[in-house]
Amino acid sequence: MEQKLLWKVYIGVVGAVTTIAAQKIVTTAWKVATGDAPPSPTNPDTPVKVAVSWAIASGVGVGVTQLLVTRLAARRWSNQTGAAPSGIPGIKLKI
Repeated sequence: MEQKLLWKVYIGVVGAVTTIAAQKIVTTAWKVATGDAPPSPTNPDTPVKVAVSWAIASGVGVGVTQLLVTRLAARRWSNQTGAAPSGIPGIKLKI
């Protein structure tokens, strides 16, 4: 029971930090690629094509990063504790 709680805290902290970092990286990549700040998808003046492109880019960027970091964290957890982590959260990608 204690290991399960520790794993949840560990992956929660790692996941939060990773998500923040991934969002910053995706935002910077968008600025470099387009020369503009990311659009506001809820702004009615934002063209649908641009809003959808931003949603896809940010969703895929954050989702893939979370997947890779969760796998790395699970491997590290197993190596350190000798047991597989219990209750690995699923990655949910919302677009």
